[in-house]
Amino acid sequence: MRCGAKCFLIQMEADGKKQVKSVIARTPAEARKSFRKEYGVKPQILSVRESKNDRLNNTQYK
Repeated sequence: MRCGAKCFLIQMEADGKKQVKSVIARTPAEARKSFRKEYGVKPQILSVRESKNDRLNNTQYK
């Protein structure tokens, strides 16, 4: 984890189903970039939003 990193929720559509994935990054653009590295270009990203839920953020670091 780097300084200034936050949890972003990426809403995506893959195989006709909408899903939400969490990514830790500093900016929304960096979140998209790391998502593309992990999942490729096939899933369509619908939105990228910063997570405001502290419980979700805490579970990501364990």
